[in-house]
Amino acid sequence: MKNRPVRVLVAKVGLDGHDRGAKVIATALRDAGMEVIYTGLRQTPEMVVNAALQEDVDAIGISILSGAHMTVFPKVIALMKEKDMNDVLLTGGGIIPDDDMQQLNNLGVGKLFAPGTATTDIANYIKDWVKERRSF
Repeated sequence: MKNRPVRVLVAKVGLDGHDRGAKVIATALRDAGMEVIYTGLRQTPEMVVNAALQEDVDAIGISILSGAHMTVFPKVIALMKEKDMNDVLLTGGGIIPDDDMQQLNNLGVGKLFAPGTATTDIANYIKDWVKERRSF
């Protein structure tokens, strides 16, 4: 387990079929040295959390463009808490208004990223978060 790369699960939850951004992020995180598991389209919150448990990930990244962020993120964070996944980062991005981002952060969701954010900023945030909270 020493010096293993950061493991990230990238997911698209719900009926949102726009996955280009998720694939760009997954590729960028891989290129930044992380192990990336991409779940594909139309996942449920339960499927995402179960896959994260099975894959022993350090972070879950959800890409959401459908407007369902105030349903999806609270459901995922609640499932993570039920399963004692307190040392796993839940982050993500997409079309999420600033006020909603703040509410989600208050629930325990990590930093959320708007379209146009540099992929290096996202990769560095995940690496730094994991480094602060986990020892390899």
